[in-house]
Amino acid sequence: MSAALLAACASTPLPPWPTHPSSSSKDAAATRPQAPVSTGRVVPPPLGTSRGQVETAPVADSPLQSRDIGQEAPAADLPYSPAVAARFPAPDVRYDTPGLEPGRRSFSTNAEIADWLHALAGSSRRPTLTELITMGTSQRGVPIHALVITQASGTDAVALDNSKRPTILLIGQQHGDEPAGAEALMVLARELSQGLLEPMLQRINVIVVPRANPDGAQAGQRVTANGVDMNRDHLLLNTPEAQALAKLVSKYRPMAVIDSHEYTVIGRYLQKFNAIQRYDALLQHATTVNEPEFVTKAATQWYLEPMRKALGDQQLTADWYYTTSTNPNDRTLSMGGAQPDTGRNVNGLKNAVSLLVETRGVGIGRTDIQRRVHTQVTAITSALQTTAERASDLQQVRSFVNRDISSQACRGNVAIEAVQTPEKREVVMLDPNTGADVAQQFDWNSSLHLRTQKTRPRPCGYWLSAHASAAAERLEMLGVQVMRVAEPGNVLADTYSENSRQTMDRPDVRGTAADSAPIVRVGVTPMRGSIDIPEGSYYVPLNQPLANLVVAALEPDTQSSFFANRIIDDLGSVARIMAIPSLVFDDND
Repeated sequence: MSAALLAACASTPLPPWPTHPSSSSKDAAATRPQAPVSTGRVVPPPLGTSRGQVETAPVADSPLQSRDIGQEAPAADLPYSPAVAARFPAPDVRYDTPGLEPGRRSFSTNAEIADWLHALAGSSRRPTLTELITMGTSQRGVPIHALVITQASGTDAVALDNSKRPTILLIGQQHGDEPAGAEALMVLARELSQGLLEPMLQRINVIVVPRANPDGAQAGQRVTANGVDMNRDHLLLNTPEAQALAKLVSKYRPMAVIDSHEYTVIGRYLQKFNAIQRYDALLQHATTVNEPEFVTKAATQWYLEPMRKALGDQQLTADWYYTTSTNPNDRTLSMGGAQPDTGRNVNGLKNAVSLLVETRGVGIGRTDIQRRVHTQVTAITSALQTTAERASDLQQVRSFVNRDISSQACRGNVAIEAVQTPEKREVVMLDPNTGADVAQQFDWNSSLHLRTQKTRPRPCGYWLSAHASAAAERLEMLGVQVMRVAEPGNVLADTYSENSRQTMDRPDVRGTAADSAPIVRVGVTPMRGSIDIPEGSYYVPLNQPLANLVVAALEPDTQSSFFANRIIDDLGSVARIMAIPSLVFDDND
């Protein structure tokens, strides 16, 4: 359906889209990536440029010092040949954080990050206000911090909302062995609160979470203390780390979320393909079933195209994000997955522009760390600039999408499950000995073109039994409206008749997701009929902006659902309400 037709059906019009030609996602996935040309837009110099080129006045003790730092690691310590190392020269600036000090073996500690953020919050001065928030604690009791940076009347969620400026959330180090994002976000927090990027706050609000997984960072491991990959936990919310982020997003409702990661450089790529990863940055927007069309369009045209150009202007290379499984016999490359479980996809279903920025880092220690941080800073600075330039347009898109999704309750069909599309694609890697480009053809699982496997009539909402209180609580943490039934009633509903069941590991594009328990995969048939609704049970309406997130959680026969992951124990505890219910609800809901 065209943008004009959709806009005519809603009270909030969509903004005009860029008129300059842009490559479609299909074209971008099918060809070797090049930095697209963006006309009529000037990205401010990234922080890794001479301060003389920037008109704003920096603070005297900025963490940036313009100078050539040379190669960070002696040749003998490199994880690959000097010819490969020559492909990744250090940037012309030095980024200074505790973890980037010369001679350091470790990156910034949890205590050092906390001290850094406390210092920024303590130096707050108008018009820029900063507040340090303790979002929660990790499994080992380490505080998880966020820094709110704004020029609104205050730093609370109401003040940010009343400012009529979009809020952008920056998240680092969900995986503990991916440090460049945390170091870069420390730099960006300082430059936003009292440095080169502070003028952007006239148009936007920013929340910075440098380290979302402090236990994993301290241990130097990908997962949380109990062995869970928290970036696969944003729908289920089994970990306190994911719960902290969910509550933050629910409270502040950011319009854009940037998730900073690092990817494996050698390891299984050298083993499988006798090649080394080439790109400075791998990028991907949210790609999951029921992702709002116009949020995806904003992500690709307003964010990713300028981001690629900004990276190219700094002689940094970029491509779509991809990975490969841990199976040595599987030579397929896959984009980031389509499951609604990662932060990227869950935040997309919360109607935010949600982007993954991955730099080359896992498995190479501190090698090229200044270049990795420079890549993160350049990419995220571009996202900040886009949010500032497109502030009004983002407001319009969010308002339109929220209304459009809410209006679809009880109407049409909704997709239940979709998978990646197998394609062929040429990917450029590096020869491990010569450092030369090596182009190879790969089987490629694309997340840009999802294949819908299952659809059902879209219900008006879902009923949950009183025994499913854990599911109701998780939904509320996600920001979903959940209503408690005050008086018994009767409704027309589809209940689930079980056809098959198997227990299996929960897979992702890398293999088996790091988790604590196998999942239950069931086959079901919806059965229409009248059901009694008891007092104390729950109703989750779909005439709300997060309706597509509700579908992802409550349709039981998908691998990411609450039922598959045992948050809901009984198929009889959930039903699809197929007509607007005449029920009485508690006032406090």
